[in-house]
Amino acid sequence: MSASSLSWDQAVLQPPVCDAWKDIMEGAAYHLASCIVLLGYMGGSGIFGSLYIFGFLAPGYFCYALWGWLSACGLDIFVWNVLLVLICLLQLAHLAYRLRRDTIPEEFDLLYKTMYLPLQVPLEVYKEIVKCCEEQVQALVRDQNYAVEGKTPIDRLSLLLSGRVRVSQDGQFLHYVFPYQFLDSPEWESLRPSEEGTFQVTLTAETDCSFITWPRKKLYLLLRKDRYIARLFSSHLGYDISEKLYSLNEKLFAKFGLRFDIRLPSLYHVLGPASSEGESEDCEELLPASGQADASEPPPQPPPPPPTAPRPRASRPDSDLLGEDSTSLIVEDFAELPGSFMDYVSEGEYMK
Repeated sequence: MSASSLSWDQAVLQPPVCDAWKDIMEGAAYHLASCIVLLGYMGGSGIFGSLYIFGFLAPGYFCYALWGWLSACGLDIFVWNVLLVLICLLQLAHLAYRLRRDTIPEEFDLLYKTMYLPLQVPLEVYKEIVKCCEEQVQALVRDQNYAVEGKTPIDRLSLLLSGRVRVSQDGQFLHYVFPYQFLDSPEWESLRPSEEGTFQVTLTAETDCSFITWPRKKLYLLLRKDRYIARLFSSHLGYDISEKLYSLNEKLFAKFGLRFDIRLPSLYHVLGPASSEGESEDCEELLPASGQADASEPPPQPPPPPPTAPRPRASRPDSDLLGEDSTSLIVEDFAELPGSFMDYVSEGEYMK
């Protein structure tokens, strides 16, 4: 190349041209460094892509430093590449720290992938939810009660992570709670933030279980502060309660071997407002009177009972307490009702 000193304009407008190419190729360290740097720039985006890029750039620049020290004998080449190696190592340390800080326990990671990732919930929002439960996983041993009807206060909301929990009332089995279902979603929805109540069902672990729990007051503060999280919990709780209602419906009609809709008139007839006490008492008085008048004659074929005159259900103990929900319905409540679906053999006969 030309040995004369060139001004800036000459260097731009009339760049120097190589007079002759060297016959000797650069050492192996230079070519190895070029290959490693090429692989490093093939990395992707995100934190793992950055780890890949800087993980290759650091040894690549190190090979350049060796080439500048041993082959090129250039102090500036060696210093610059050593500086680039240090910068890459610092960046790798920063990425490793971020990755360690963003890592969550295995149980919470699986919960995120199962319930929140399908809804595209950001990881930052999920961390706020996990932070509210203090990132603690609690355990229930077999046959241990999570709640006892009429005694345990409703002061938390819990989500089952593993195992199986049996729900019963007055010794009558209602349904099971399976992993990634709320243990006490009906009780949570039955109370306002300013109200207090106790469980109307008993929850017992049938196997060794693990669950996470949110304190009631702390969760209410989070829901009031973040509207997005409030909508998220509302959708999860609504879906969970509907699943429990349908499980009760399947148990109710299991003896028919058929699956019915809980919106059928027979169930609406039970769950709807009962008739006044005067009308029900008149109906009960007419039936014995007609039976005494016809005692001397052979009893005729009794007509089917009218479906519009249900007998009011017997009240349950502690039914006036707050927190009673739809999961407290059992089979006996429907069996004693005249005109309900229990009096029919099939759905087709009922619809006639």
